[in-house]
Amino acid sequence: MTCIQKPDSIQKRIIELEQELIDLRRDFHMYPELGFQEFRTAEKIENYLQNLGYETIRMAKTGVVTILDSGRPGPVLMLRADMDALPITEINEVDYKSRNEGVMHACGHDAHMAMLLVAARVLKENKTSLNGKIKFVFQPNEEIAGAIHMIEEGVLENPKVDAVMGIHVWTPIDSGKIAITPGPVMGGLDVFKITIHGKGGHTGLPEDAIDPIIAAANLIQTSQIIQTREISNLKAIVIMFGKIKGGTKSNIIPDKVELEGSIRFLFPGGPDSKEKPTQRFIRIAEQVCATHRCRCDINITHENIPLINHKEMTALARETAIEIFPSEKEIIDNQTIASEDFSEFSEKVPGVFIFLGAGNEAIGTNLSHHHPKFDIDETTLPKGVEMFVRGTLHFFEKANRLSFLKQK
Repeated sequence: MTCIQKPDSIQKRIIELEQELIDLRRDFHMYPELGFQEFRTAEKIENYLQNLGYETIRMAKTGVVTILDSGRPGPVLMLRADMDALPITEINEVDYKSRNEGVMHACGHDAHMAMLLVAARVLKENKTSLNGKIKFVFQPNEEIAGAIHMIEEGVLENPKVDAVMGIHVWTPIDSGKIAITPGPVMGGLDVFKITIHGKGGHTGLPEDAIDPIIAAANLIQTSQIIQTREISNLKAIVIMFGKIKGGTKSNIIPDKVELEGSIRFLFPGGPDSKEKPTQRFIRIAEQVCATHRCRCDINITHENIPLINHKEMTALARETAIEIFPSEKEIIDNQTIASEDFSEFSEKVPGVFIFLGAGNEAIGTNLSHHHPKFDIDETTLPKGVEMFVRGTLHFFEKANRLSFLKQK
């Protein structure tokens, strides 16, 4: 039977490592790298783990994977952190401001790596409390669906992963709170690019041209009926246009307009679903363009599927949080239409994705993710480490009650 250390001993060790945790996060923050370019980041992760006695391997170019084997039979739990930064110029004035111009950790991935590295240290120190294996995964390019590349290279195999856990710092949630929610928690994401082709001409003679701009305007408006008239209002969906490009001068009707945007949905939304949001969008785009005598080229990139938390893994995580947070009032529910490619892992094995509150208005860390002044409340990071550590210990202790493991 697995024996779990008393909470105070684990908490004490994590508190001892708090400065190391913050230093790691700030170092990652100072040297951010874009997806599949995380070369320095990967090397720092490898050095830290190897100094602890771990053996590491590379996957998906810059991803880092290592395994902690207890030496005793049991299930395999995967813990995952993402590595990549964003193409944003940081405007914070802090000592750990990005040194890489035009690149910034504006989503908290720097914190995720730091928390998982320190968790790897603490779990290795508690190896005798484990029955099974832990696979630590540092994944590149989360912002553009990097998880699927790791899956294709076998990250869920050898040894075969039975369950997965991830944690995301989340500034829309106040520091001191944590969100652990069963079912759908983050949206699916399809990204579209549309080129509407018309016929150029003079704005004083519009009858001799075919205007793609008015077609584009109509498409932007008409596509909104999908979530208000074609799909139940109880099912979250957002269609957003983020880029419009067309024309060169005020008195010239252009021959084409380019549109880019995203379709997000908090339910299974693929071609086999009842809702089919993206297929509906394609239909409207083609028919609106035809109405305006235009034609369109449509390119859809399926980036992420919805992230759905497994019921039993969520219950296990909530039980863990009760030991860590002072009151059950701090353990809340949270759903967002934003997307996360952790969904690729949790679609294949039972998983739970946790939101760690890091928003603190008093110190200015309540800004949105992807904002050029994004920052986090670092005092919350030890709680994230403890969730990784104690959640892992609970997983192995209570493995015999998890139905998906009994079915193996």
